[in-house]
Amino acid sequence: MPPEIALLESRALRDSVIERTDVLDKVKILTVLPDGLHITTRMVAEYFEVGEEAVKSLTKRHRAEFQSNGMHILRGSYLQVFERSNVDLSDSSYPQGRAHLTLYPRRAVLNVAMLLRDSDIAKRVRTYLLDVEEAARSGPEAGAEQLPLEQVLTQRMLTGPIGTRLEAVEACLEDVGSTLRELAPWMAGVSARLDGMDRRLDAHGRFICAMSERLCDLGEDMTEVRRDVATLKAEAAQRRARRAKRRRA
Repeated sequence: MPPEIALLESRALRDSVIERTDVLDKVKILTVLPDGLHITTRMVAEYFEVGEEAVKSLTKRHRAEFQSNGMHILRGSYLQVFERSNVDLSDSSYPQGRAHLTLYPRRAVLNVAMLLRDSDIAKRVRTYLLDVEEAARSGPEAGAEQLPLEQVLTQRMLTGPIGTRLEAVEACLEDVGSTLRELAPWMAGVSARLDGMDRRLDAHGRFICAMSERLCDLGEDMTEVRRDVATLKAEAAQRRARRAKRRRA
């Protein structure tokens, strides 16, 4: 069995086992966002028990590899829609809203595990991953003995009627895929129109904010005018009182 450090050095080896994302939950339960597919940088750091900067530095050095495994960054209206659908993202450290959000699917999280050096959790994932890979390569009998029961049962089901049904479902999904490709231009047009609406709404919002600030300024000016009028009235009353006093004298 190759040592776990081999995964740190060889992208080819990492690519050969990147689909085995089930090992993440074997080592430690991976908590995902409400969409059931992604986690944030903070959640990745918590899983591997390291600081967020360690994860950010790693993804910066290997950005192309992480992007090929599904890591992506949301901005603008896409971020707003995603955050509305995933209320758990609300974070007191972003009181005015964040500018972008990096999301990791399970493949990207496993990618972190295969590259992160200073994490006991990552080392355990690499070791477990290589153990499973070695068991799968050691032969049908030896591999079957070491595979988890759930995987053995799944393999048996796929060789029977359920496998036939799954093939039919896959054929239907191919038809769905072609339909979605035909709809792509229309969806792109709708997306462009929505982007235009977003820009117009942003412009209206800026106009309303400017008007609000101007009204606030006018309110302050009116307050000063009222104060000046009150002062003038008081001074006039004092002058009248002095004249009346002189007349009586």
